[in-house]
Amino acid sequence: MNPAVAAGLQIGFVLIVLAIAYVPLGDYMARVFTVIKHSFAERLIYRVGRVSPETEQTWVGYTLSLLGFSFVSVLFLYVLQRAQGVLPLSGDLDGVSPAVAFNTATSFVTNTNWQSYVPESTMSNLTQMVGLAVQNFVSAGVGLAVAIAFIRGIVRVSTSGELGNFWVDLVRGNLRILLPLSFLVALILLSQGVIQSVHTHFDATALDGASQHVALAPVASQEAIKELGTNGGGILGANSAHPFENPTPLSNIVEILAILIIPVSLTRTYSTMVGDQRQGITILSVMVFLWAGLLAFVTWAESSPRGIAAQAAGAMMEGKEVRFGIPATTLFAVSTTGTSTGAVNAAHDSFSAAGGGALILNMLFGEIAPGGVGTGMYGILILAIIAVFVGGLLVGRTPEFLGKKIGRREMTMAALSVLVMPALVLIGSGIAIALSTTPGYQGNSGDPGSPQSIHGFSEVLYAYASAANNNGSAFGGLTVTSHWFQASLGVAMVLGRFLPIIFTLALAGSLAAQKRTPVSAGTLHTHGPMFAGLHAGTVLLVAALTFFPALALGPIAEAVL
Repeated sequence: MNPAVAAGLQIGFVLIVLAIAYVPLGDYMARVFTVIKHSFAERLIYRVGRVSPETEQTWVGYTLSLLGFSFVSVLFLYVLQRAQGVLPLSGDLDGVSPAVAFNTATSFVTNTNWQSYVPESTMSNLTQMVGLAVQNFVSAGVGLAVAIAFIRGIVRVSTSGELGNFWVDLVRGNLRILLPLSFLVALILLSQGVIQSVHTHFDATALDGASQHVALAPVASQEAIKELGTNGGGILGANSAHPFENPTPLSNIVEILAILIIPVSLTRTYSTMVGDQRQGITILSVMVFLWAGLLAFVTWAESSPRGIAAQAAGAMMEGKEVRFGIPATTLFAVSTTGTSTGAVNAAHDSFSAAGGGALILNMLFGEIAPGGVGTGMYGILILAIIAVFVGGLLVGRTPEFLGKKIGRREMTMAALSVLVMPALVLIGSGIAIALSTTPGYQGNSGDPGSPQSIHGFSEVLYAYASAANNNGSAFGGLTVTSHWFQASLGVAMVLGRFLPIIFTLALAGSLAAQKRTPVSAGTLHTHGPMFAGLHAGTVLLVAALTFFPALALGPIAEAVL
């Protein structure tokens, strides 16, 4: 089949399924977080956890509950990894080293799922199921809870800053949304040949007659929530390029749909909760514009062979699975770097300089197109508030967002939330490059300005962009097993996750305490093509001004060599 036709059919199928699910799933999620009645299972969990589900929390209480839960999760996951050698289902694996255990615990609790280890030879099945898979659910639930709390802050009027109850939002998000969808996706993946086993391996004879161990794991159950929760950590080392995790073109499309379906449908949830469907459509149009633009560019970059080897092969297939081809590979790559998922079905380090640079840029937008579960929604709403502020300056009015005034406190919180990620990426990359002895940085082996040095810089920039955005994918040529990278990337994950959440919830509390300002002739409407253009322009302008110098030193320089 013609590659262009194949690409069109795959993209068309994804868009059709998303369009069909958009209204029912979006409205269902709105009902999940607005109905008063609790199910029997939920009431049981609240009773065990000594939680009063009817008690509302201010943004401070909501934040402290979230941070406390996340701290306990990090501690539990760290201890589980260290002790796995003496626990059941260890598969004869020893406990994980302290540095790797710390990095992994912070990675999975922050929904980053960065993996500086080989899963098959490091993590036992018990650690995978009881530790990592559980965090795939609850870390996604945390992001979803923050998005819903922020929307409540926009909707509520003249309160004392109450945003709901974190524990109720976390439980409902998992029991009513993530678990049912994961069960459905896991069944589909099982039908395509994704494995589900508690055995560690089976013995096989290779074509050369040698005996080898082939790793097994409970893949299907974790693969489903890996994508639905925009987590990304593979239970097998090759991630979604492994035939046990992603065996067929259909399973590949199903995984892409799983990555996109909740973030996209959350725009409908938002518009339903605020009572104006035009708001969600405008936000969605900005997401689609950014996603489609980068998809077109990356597909072009990977389908236009440059260099003698690539031209002789007819395409840039090095590092890509033949069973997927370039269209399905770029569709997966753009979706995963735009959603904080981090799952990969190809080696991103093998993309062309232009294609790989676009994937870095996709993360540097803040992963809002369409973003992770919950994180994309509150991230793009923060940028919408900044766009409103910019628009207010242009017309000389006090900016308003859905009837709420955007004053100094609100803009301070919005600006701090947006600035955390660039600071972590640029400072972390700068220190890593300045440390000429940084292990794993291949740029040290080349002269300044050499292709090796430039690509090495791109690898480091990608690593910190991935960590600070809680993505988890990587340019695999960079070795990140040193104590420096384990510690610095772990810190970037924690700060990149929780500082924006704190500022976002503080902003939500401030908005919830305000009265609603009536619409007037001078009100800047936050729907329609004009605001969508202003919103998209704000995203592009912020990213361009912040990151263009760094991109020029790495992927742009590499692309023009």
